[in-house]
Amino acid sequence: MTDTPNENEAEMSGGVPAQQPQDDTPKTIGERKLKPSTLMMGHGYDPALSEGSLKPPIFLTSTFVFPNAAAGKRHFEGVTGKRPGGAEGLVYSRFNGPNQEILEDRLAIWEEAEDALSFSSGMSAIATLFLSMVKPGDTVVHSGPLYAATETLIAKILGRFGVHWLDFPAGATREEIDAVMSKAAGSGRVALIYLESPANPTNALVDVEAVAASRDAVFAGAAEKPPIAIDNTFLGPLWHKPLDHGADIVVYSLTKYAGGHSDLVAGGLLGNKAQINTIRSMRNTIGTICDPNTAWMLLRSLETLELRMSRAGENADKVCTWLRDQPKVERVGYLGFLANEESRQADIYRRHCSGGGSTFSLYLKGGEAEAFRFLDALKIAKLAVSLGGTETLASHPAGMTHLSVPDARKQALGITDNLVRISIGVEDADDLIADFEQALAAI
Repeated sequence: MTDTPNENEAEMSGGVPAQQPQDDTPKTIGERKLKPSTLMMGHGYDPALSEGSLKPPIFLTSTFVFPNAAAGKRHFEGVTGKRPGGAEGLVYSRFNGPNQEILEDRLAIWEEAEDALSFSSGMSAIATLFLSMVKPGDTVVHSGPLYAATETLIAKILGRFGVHWLDFPAGATREEIDAVMSKAAGSGRVALIYLESPANPTNALVDVEAVAASRDAVFAGAAEKPPIAIDNTFLGPLWHKPLDHGADIVVYSLTKYAGGHSDLVAGGLLGNKAQINTIRSMRNTIGTICDPNTAWMLLRSLETLELRMSRAGENADKVCTWLRDQPKVERVGYLGFLANEESRQADIYRRHCSGGGSTFSLYLKGGEAEAFRFLDALKIAKLAVSLGGTETLASHPAGMTHLSVPDARKQALGITDNLVRISIGVEDADDLIADFEQALAAI
């Protein structure tokens, strides 16, 4: 929750009078820095402020009471920009709330970000990011492929308002990135560099370090350098930490691993305070904040995030090792296999990733008919979009999530009819192998 130095300052800050929160879990013990998995149990929450409740209650209120009129004025001076420093305290649930602030404090811990924001969905986070950064005539540089809704937002929606885009393939070399970056810089203002790694649904990795180096070189003499934002949903926050490799803003669909139980929809952004505050102003205006109940559910989920992701990752390694040797499988696009390979993708993997994740691309021998027969025969794995839940999910990107992508672009990006995307859950790995074995037999 937002820290308030003392009761007198609380009265001047606007919102509810607050005491100094005493975190139930400190960040250090002596010289030992505590791990994120430990801090998820209490960081940012003081039970004394909520009748001693071990867990934060759900604050189901639309508005918060000011202690006096002067406090209300001071708050809105911050909200409107008439006073530096932004909003103080709590005033209205479109701006902030106790559950959302505790959630944002804990999200920032995983990647040691200065600040974080929560949103009503992953796409509301992405849309708010773009709306806060771009204006007519600007260019967006992005990797490809992206999640289909993100591509639609950039090309079809922002394009209607005069925003242009240029892209490079996810596995592009420094030279290929330089060529696109230089072309974009020559066309006018580049507002944002937007990445997705691994790419959805091909699992191709982006060299974030090369993108950052290219940006810094191409825009070395510019008045401003475009920030680098990256969708880290597939591997973060356990197996990939993009802020360590040159990214400025990290994007999450919290629906996926962070939520992890397929029972909520939410999004998040992490980064430095200056850029997060710019995005916060847009969120305050258009109202894309996460609701209190969803924030509370995410706090529950973050307590088991490391356990769930670790188990799913171990399962995926075992399942993919088995799938790779099956005669009806053309290829398994599992990142963990890159650890022992020599390739451009393997080099990126070793520099950027600490694990192969649990979502992968399965290329079957054949086409759509074979993929559909495989999907229809599954008994444990559920035929559904999304990923990162406790259950194993399988889908057909070309015919489902990426159906709206033009056929030529799908082919160029490797989104083929024989591609099945699988997100491994926390079931028994041998049971999953038995399910995939009988599904392959149906082809």
